[in-house]
Amino acid sequence: MLKDLFGKKRKFATVPTKPIERAPAIEQKEVPEGLMNKCPHCGTIHYSKDLEKNLRVCKGCQHHYSLSAPERIASLLDDGVLTEEFDADMLSANPLGFPGYLDKLEKDKELSNLNEAIVTGEGLLMGNRVVIGVMDSRFRMGSMGSVVGEKITRAIERALERKLPVILFAASGGARMQEGALSLMQMAKTSAALAQMDREGLLFISVLTHPTTGGVSASFASLGDINIAEPGATIGFAGRRIIEQTIRQELPKDFQTAEFLLKHGQLDMVVHRKNMRETLGKIVEMHTVREGV
Repeated sequence: MLKDLFGKKRKFATVPTKPIERAPAIEQKEVPEGLMNKCPHCGTIHYSKDLEKNLRVCKGCQHHYSLSAPERIASLLDDGVLTEEFDADMLSANPLGFPGYLDKLEKDKELSNLNEAIVTGEGLLMGNRVVIGVMDSRFRMGSMGSVVGEKITRAIERALERKLPVILFAASGGARMQEGALSLMQMAKTSAALAQMDREGLLFISVLTHPTTGGVSASFASLGDINIAEPGATIGFAGRRIIEQTIRQELPKDFQTAEFLLKHGQLDMVVHRKNMRETLGKIVEMHTVREGV
């Protein structure tokens, strides 16, 4: 009884609650692969279609993404196509019996839809006939093996026969290790063909894109009558670490960039991709012989 008189009274009545009903989970839709791209330099997000319309150049920082050989040709030549392709069916063999080499070649063929790391042919550039070669870094990192060197040499020989200028776009990790000394021989072969171009007074324009290194940079890519590069392209022979260990000196941060090489006289121009067709077209026009001129 006393307990009932002096016991604490509850101020609030308790009301039994119903179980909380959770909102239905929102279905998360996956973004289709390849729909968007993130710039590796500034982090800007691009729709892939918008990036392609902008010639694969970042609108945020102007970083130049790599272009495949077909994309490069489409951005440069009249109607976006070659009027004649050279040696499209030429295939690499495995002369040194390098383990797994043929399997790797097959995988690269499927990836790139190309038979080798370069496409060569004749086309029209702003109305003028040119012989053009474009390397594709998707195929063995654009490395120069026997077939790549042979295709370049044959393209130059056709230009000599037809008295046409040559434009070569380099994008390469260098000589192809799986073919050993046979790859290194391509440096001399392509250089000898270009020496004949020089003797005949024909124009050779070399365009160095990211990356141009090793035996390619040490041979035909550096022998242009006019050497052009895209902004930010890495261009060099050996890697930074090897050079620093050899000379025992620290190299500048922008060493082996297109801008550094332009400043030190190894390049004639650094040209933005959106201006490349017009720039090359004007140079070719200036060197094209016409009747009465």
